Amino acid sequence: MKIIRSKTFTGERPWAALDIANMNGITTRLHWTDQPYKWHVNDGQEVFVVLDGRVDMHYKEENIEKAVRLETGDIFYASVGTAHVAHPIGEARILVVESEGSV
Repeated sequence: MKIIRSKTFTGERPWAALDIANMNGITTRLHWTDQPYKWHVNDGQEVFVVLDGRVDMHYKEENIEKAVRLETGDIFYASVGTAHVAHPIGEARILVVESEGSV
């Protein structure tokens, strides 16, 4: 059993992660960041939950770049093949559920 107080988690570097669980190859990780990530496409599906802060999520649909602002409590689902990059506005804490070893 674990109890994690996400609001107190701070990493030593952007996108630092706290591993919460690995269930049959699906990882759940808590991330802290104050910097953008990089454009990437996951090997599988990804669920991205903003627990604290705000994040501008840039993604591509039919090779056209789009963006949406995610507020605390919002969830972004990236299907297989969805190119995306997260840009936090200040500090953010994010829960990510994805296939083990995803970028």
